[in-house]
Order: sequence, then structure tokens, then C-alpha cells
Amino acid sequence: MGHTVQAESPWGEMKCWTQLTSLFGAMRIAIDIDSTLHHYWDVLSAVSVQRFGVALPYEEQFSWGITRLRPEQLALCIEESHSDARILTGQPYPGAVETVRHWHGEGHFVHITSHRPLDRMAATGAWLDSIGLPFDDLHCSFDKVARCVELKIDLLIDDSPANLLAAIDHGILAATIAHPWNRDAREEDDILGAEDWYELSRLLGPLLASRQRSLAQ
Repeated sequence: MGHTVQAESPWGEMKCWTQLTSLFGAMRIAIDIDSTLHHYWDVLSAVSVQRFGVALPYEEQFSWGITRLRPEQLALCIEESHSDARILTGQPYPGAVETVRHWHGEGHFVHITSHRPLDRMAATGAWLDSIGLPFDDLHCSFDKVARCVELKIDLLIDDSPANLLAAIDHGILAATIAHPWNRDAREEDDILGAEDWYELSRLLGPLLASRQRSLAQ
């Protein structure tokens, strides 16, 4: 039988998270990589400059689409930005590793998800190990939300407006680190936006703590 827990919600008003407390236990959290765990945009822009002499100013990227490059140019830049060398030298955002490590240490399930090609999974896993970020599942595919549904994920942390809105459509809570391209999505009542991982950790604290209390009872 499901249980309803009412708590102070970081999404604004008081919310009933029935789907999150249908079973007592750890929370299941999905976390994106590029522009969520590390600042990917500078990597992509550097490849674009090297290849085509075209800079991609972060502060001007107000939509998900990139129009300064032709589609085939963008595809090449994305592919090169995910070389083993570039993946392994990625620098996580301040507070990201510590926050995820804390969540995992409290017993919460951590699923790392990325649109990177499947053959980038080994390098991605090696990078996660090298920065000391624990995880229970790693998945590379273009259908993130389907995998989240399969794993019964409670919360998706991602920078893509499309993924965040799709998660909400499937009853999954959505949160993001603030970027110019997800500004409009962050204005949605059901999407939690944070300026950085320190703020995200603080805002999500009450939700995760309520799950810990349920687990201890």
C-alpha cells in the first residue's frame, strides 16, 4: 500500500510526493554528465574554434539548438569533444562529487546517464572512478528518460529542457543547474533550478532527508 508524505518542497508550494514514498527506501536519482557534472560548453567551444574557427559563446546560448555551426559540423565537434582524452581530463563542478558521494553514502541509488555514444561508456566510467564519484548504474544512450522509467527513477538532474519536461511527464521530479539555455524551463513550477551544486544540495536536502527518515523507521 502506498504512503503519502507531505513535506516542504523545494519546488515551491507544499507538495505530496506519493510516487516517491510508495515504498520506503532510498531515493533513486539520475544525474546527467555534460553541463551537469562538469562544464562541457567550454570543451565544445574549444573544439569548434580549433576545427572551424567558430566560437560558441556560453552566455549567448539561450536555446538548445546551436545555429553557428552546420549540423554536420556540430556533429563532428560533439564527437571530438567526447574523445577519451577530453573525457578523462574533465573537471567536475565544485561541490558535485562531494554532494553525490554524500547521497550515495546515505544509501540513495545513483544512476549516471548521458547522451554520449555507447562506445564512450568505458572512458566515462573511468573518469567517474578517477574523480571519486560513486554510482550504481551508468547508461549512455539518446533515450535517457526511458532508462529512468525502467529503473524507477525518482529524480532526474539534467541541463536539457526536453529531458526535464519529459521526466515530469513520466512523474519524475526534475532539477537542473542553471544555464542560459534552460532559463525558460527553470521558470516552470515543476522544475527546480539551482545556481550551482552547493545550492542544489541545500535545496534537495529536505527531500532526501525525508526519505532517510522513512528508511530508518
